[in-house]
Amino acid sequence: MQALAWFFRIAIVLVLAWFALKNSHLVDLHGLPEQSVQAPLVFVVLVAFIVGVVIGLLAWLPTVVRNRREIARLRRSPPAAPPQAPAPAPAPPTDAHGV
Repeated sequence: MQALAWFFRIAIVLVLAWFALKNSHLVDLHGLPEQSVQAPLVFVVLVAFIVGVVIGLLAWLPTVVRNRREIARLRRSPPAAPPQAPAPAPAPPTDAHGV
């Protein structure tokens, strides 16, 4: 199973390296008026990916903090008493004559 995982990791690295080599030409990045910068396309894609990951992690962070606080609160609180089973229903009366 680990060999399969390593195979996929190596395949992904090779595909990314091939992508970087094929997209090494320069592109113009236009920012403020009268401002333009040239950068390799692979660098632009990498920066956009990293910015997306950072934004996603920052959006996910409040949920993680809220869940950790809830877990800590639940660990500090005393355990709840287990629910008690209802009392068994009384047995129906039996008639001595079988009627």
